[in-house]
Amino acid sequence: MPADPRLQHALERLAFSPVLLVCMDFDGTMAPLTDRAEDARALPAAGAALAGLNDLPQTRTALVSGRALASLRNVAGPDERTLLVASHGAETWLGPDARPLELDEQQRGLLTVVTETISRVVEEHPGTGLERKPAGVVLHTRRAAPDVAGTATVAALRALEAIDGVHVMRGKMVVEASVVTASKGDGLATLRDVTGATGVLFAGDDVTDETAFTALTPGDVGVKVGDGRTCADYRVPDPEDVADLLGEVLRLRREALEMPLLDRDGLGPSMDE
Repeated sequence: MPADPRLQHALERLAFSPVLLVCMDFDGTMAPLTDRAEDARALPAAGAALAGLNDLPQTRTALVSGRALASLRNVAGPDERTLLVASHGAETWLGPDARPLELDEQQRGLLTVVTETISRVVEEHPGTGLERKPAGVVLHTRRAAPDVAGTATVAALRALEAIDGVHVMRGKMVVEASVVTASKGDGLATLRDVTGATGVLFAGDDVTDETAFTALTPGDVGVKVGDGRTCADYRVPDPEDVADLLGEVLRLRREALEMPLLDRDGLGPSMDE
């Protein structure tokens, strides 16, 4: 049960939503942050709770991540019923018939320029790294000395400002440049539309998750993980608390679905609406 009674009450009402969509960021939310991106794994309790939600009727789950789709699949090992939004909304997997992201000729040329730009920054700043994505490139500074990380970030931002058509995002120890304009908020809106969700839970830890929080509507629940400014209504300290949160959502949703219709009156919106 969440320590914040307001959050507990919000989850209790959300559990009665006719179609519930539970969306989670991955790194720093489902999984503790790691120095090496490939080492990240969801906490077992969090993964089990998300899988349990997939077993319930009128309940959908999704991962909404800044990772490339292939990377997200590799570290998360998602249930085939879990929908995926990756690369901050640029890539999506909404089912077996989903089409991969395809760039046009102009975007491919721009991606080459952006990759060369970030590559030069990495060469000049020891300890930084470059990650390639289908629609962009990421400068990673987590493993660099603090002063080097700072100068690399500034250098990357200045260089990218001079390139037209590039969408730049800053996150925790990363700078990402994409040739496709997209956001986690866009991805969440797509998920709501595809699933027909009447209620959404979203949790995330980074500044790039703020677009998803702003895409939530009245009755939805947004949970910020960790410190930092946020427009989310609720907050939990760390991924361990997210695992507990998901376990509580699973319990509440089961109880809501098992409750006779006549007994649901006054507890939340009708499950038949």
